[in-house]
Amino acid sequence: MSVSATLAANETIIRRREAGEYVLPLAFGEAGLPVHPELIEVLSRHAGRNGYGPVSAIPSLAEAAAGYWSRRRLPTEPGNVIAGPGSKPLLYGLMAAIGGDMVLPQPSWVSYAAQCQMLGGTPLYVPTPTGVGGVPDPDVLERHLDHARAAGRKITGMVLTLPDNPTGTVADPDLLGRVCELARQWDLFIISDEIYRDLRFAGEAGFVSPAELAPERTAVTTGISKNLALGGWRLGVSRLPDSPQGNEIRDRLLTIGSEIWSSAPQPVQHAAAFAFNEPPVLRERIQESVRLHAEVAHLVAAQFRAAGATVPTPQGGFYLYPDFSDHREVLEAKWSVTTSADLAALLLDRFGVGVLPGSAFGDDPKALKLRVATSQLYGDTDEQREASLRSAFPAQLPWLRAALGRLAEVLPELTETKPSLAVPSA
Repeated sequence: MSVSATLAANETIIRRREAGEYVLPLAFGEAGLPVHPELIEVLSRHAGRNGYGPVSAIPSLAEAAAGYWSRRRLPTEPGNVIAGPGSKPLLYGLMAAIGGDMVLPQPSWVSYAAQCQMLGGTPLYVPTPTGVGGVPDPDVLERHLDHARAAGRKITGMVLTLPDNPTGTVADPDLLGRVCELARQWDLFIISDEIYRDLRFAGEAGFVSPAELAPERTAVTTGISKNLALGGWRLGVSRLPDSPQGNEIRDRLLTIGSEIWSSAPQPVQHAAAFAFNEPPVLRERIQESVRLHAEVAHLVAAQFRAAGATVPTPQGGFYLYPDFSDHREVLEAKWSVTTSADLAALLLDRFGVGVLPGSAFGDDPKALKLRVATSQLYGDTDEQREASLRSAFPAQLPWLRAALGRLAEVLPELTETKPSLAVPSA
């Protein structure tokens, strides 16, 4: 195993930029916005809290997270909330508590498969429906489960992502309902990674969580790294179902947490409690960030489409998943590109555009798909990022206009497509 593809790519891009190279940073999924001053003040006020605290969560955070989910049609008691130093350790802990092999959508976030393998399991990748990410195709899922069980594999759980990373799409309730029913039939415990839920472009309208459809067997994870751009603060929370199976997994997760991270850092827990109580000032901040994420994601998607790539319509977060399969012959003849890794390397080494290959997310290496993160385009300084957040026309800001202009130059050359999309003018 190696360092996470997303983190490795980010470090490579940073090194190249520090060396003076021009690199368009489209690889790393950091939210790319400044910390809200109110959160800085709350964290500073509690900086002296240096005790370990409960393994699960300090009471104020447990109550705040329970209220957060209850306001989203998921009634939650504080005792069913467990906090950790980021949602990533919680995902790992949940997989460890469940045990066995995990069903994963193909493609899916890089760490799911790695964590499953670190725990001695084997991911069971199931392709997602065309144009939809985050959930396996239910028709294909049943066949895969039947084959895997017949081969003696112990398939115990399934990870879903809503909204999805890497595709930036959201599964509709009907599709999700079929997947949840299969989970019930095959006795699979569901982990629903909903860290991008508050960044869904359509808001809560029409959003359904697996915890609503299969409440007895679904754990939900989220955090403050994406909606409030607090990735470095490392604070996540999980909601365990109030059921015999859920209580058993909760107890196992607490044991795992007690042996690995002891407790999440108290000062950050206090800041997170403030955040999950959703004061108006933070609700406004999230709404502003959603507007920015949506606008830039759609603008970047348009540049890829203009170059002939197929791009699912972005619906949440700050990701795109362009597919260059229609240009396979040109890419191979002109650039010797036959895999997504080749394509990502070409974009970085020749054109200074950092992206990730779809193969890093479990996709077929020969599928010419890329994961594109748009959130690092908002500026290189907090002043620029704040200006992007506040601007009514962010695409007209010099740094965003330059990034879009670079894509307008590079992508048509890549595929020998005639440029057909103008960059927004100042």
